[in-house]
Amino acid sequence: MQRFAVTPAIDVADLTVAYRDEPVLWDVDLRVPEGVLMAIVGPNGAGKTTLIKSILGLLPTAAGRIEVLGAPLAERRRDVAYVPQRGSVDWDFPTSVLDVVLMGTYGRLGWIKRPGAEERARASEALEQVGMADFADRQIAQLSGGQQQRVFLARALVQDARVYLMDEPFQGVDATTERAIVLLLQRLREEGKTVLVVHHDLQTVPEYFDWVLLLNVRRIAAGPVDEVFTDANLRAAYGGRVPFQAGGASLADPARLGTEAEGATPPVP
Repeated sequence: MQRFAVTPAIDVADLTVAYRDEPVLWDVDLRVPEGVLMAIVGPNGAGKTTLIKSILGLLPTAAGRIEVLGAPLAERRRDVAYVPQRGSVDWDFPTSVLDVVLMGTYGRLGWIKRPGAEERARASEALEQVGMADFADRQIAQLSGGQQQRVFLARALVQDARVYLMDEPFQGVDATTERAIVLLLQRLREEGKTVLVVHHDLQTVPEYFDWVLLLNVRRIAAGPVDEVFTDANLRAAYGGRVPFQAGGASLADPARLGTEAEGATPPVP
């Protein structure tokens, strides 16, 4: 039986976030043990990216408490690495692949001390791990979407964090890159790291992840995939419109859903 530390990697209590007085997350509780690989899934507008950014302290919260490794983020910032959505990055910025990865060392060096031989060696090793060592001197604008995603993963790796937060790392990548990313994330988990991933492909959740959070403004369910990734929870999260069944068949057939799916999307006060 897998054992987890008493102190969770991430502890979110009563979290509410609103944009222009419209709740995006409402009263969310979430305890993520150390050493799990968790998918965050839910329909568009469910608050998945908002949750990640709230944990990182990038968004103001209306209410609630967030702790990382038993302390406020300000005390644990060096232990957290973030891979944003690829579309949110200015890829035209004139910098090389190696320089992007070296940015991951700034948190421990500070902004005054410049990366030296040790940091460059770590950055090169991280690029090797994601299959991008041959592109170290390439400008990031010259890379494909999958290659750019691998570079940002290398930047996260070089931080040697304990908690990794990733927003749609599989978006816009080819099958080879997706498989490489999966193997990397699973290796991080094997090393005792905690990884949270905003993910859209429900079909691959049981294969890629061991924990899952189903979110639709409110928390629908969270826990081990084999316990909470169920048809009932999927219907509650997606309002009966999810084209996937945990057992393999489609949930999109209205005859199957009957009245059970009606009003399944949780109400927002």
